[in-house]
Amino acid sequence: MELLWQAQQVHRAANPGYHVQLASLLSVKTGGCEEDCAYCPQSLHNSSDVAGRPELEVEQVLERARAAKQAGAHRFCMGWAWREIRDGAPFEAMLQMVRGVRELGLEACVTAGMLSYSQAERLAAAGLTAYNHNLDTSPEHYDRIITTRTYQERLETLARVRRSGITLCCGGIIGMGETAADRAGLLQVLANLDPHPESVPINALVAVEGTPLEDLPSVDPLELVRMVATARILMPQARVRLSAGREKLGREAQILCLLAGADSIFYGDTLLTTSNPAVEADRELLAAAGVQVGG
Repeated sequence: MELLWQAQQVHRAANPGYHVQLASLLSVKTGGCEEDCAYCPQSLHNSSDVAGRPELEVEQVLERARAAKQAGAHRFCMGWAWREIRDGAPFEAMLQMVRGVRELGLEACVTAGMLSYSQAERLAAAGLTAYNHNLDTSPEHYDRIITTRTYQERLETLARVRRSGITLCCGGIIGMGETAADRAGLLQVLANLDPHPESVPINALVAVEGTPLEDLPSVDPLELVRMVATARILMPQARVRLSAGREKLGREAQILCLLAGADSIFYGDTLLTTSNPAVEADRELLAAAGVQVGG
């Protein structure tokens, strides 16, 4: 209760006229990723790998972006299951998608693994609003979750994005067997980035069959509330995004997360490959809570 009280005080001071931003997420290139992230159904290291779906073309993506805008989304996020961005036709298509999304009047976010500084500059020139590259967990717990990319490499990617002038979207996942100290450690790393990430997604593990973490229990909803509240206190101006795992939360737990400092939700029926609450259910939730939506 004390944590919630403190988080609300920070939140009200930093974000007067509370609005919740609606963000929509689309998987452009699904599955076959070279990374071995233990939570991910898109890793070729896991039997759950969902490779085989065709990569979406530019116009298909922009059609989905138009539909997201019509449904009320303010930010359109696009994901590629890549270890890193490589120059060539797929990257040129990505740039076209970013330009098209921005022309629709939406914020554009991309998540596609590691990238070079020159690629970050080209994305910035195309109008990219934000680049998502999560740290996932604490430095101490990290090698139990991922071995194909180091924590330092993740930090270097964030630095390249920041240097290009694109805003950062960077958060993590709870419920992967980590301790409370690991959760604090993740938030400590994020809060020591200067400046703070403009966007901090807080995810709860969605345990997918065929991944090494498939048998882990669901996170207690109050643990997600604690994570959101602590993120809000540590990073007052950041947009704290209630992300994956929200489908397992009841209405009251989601409202507690909003009270604790979340000011964005991912909006739409799917998050890359896992399900998400239906658009109509989200509209009803926000209306019941008396929450205004805005960019």
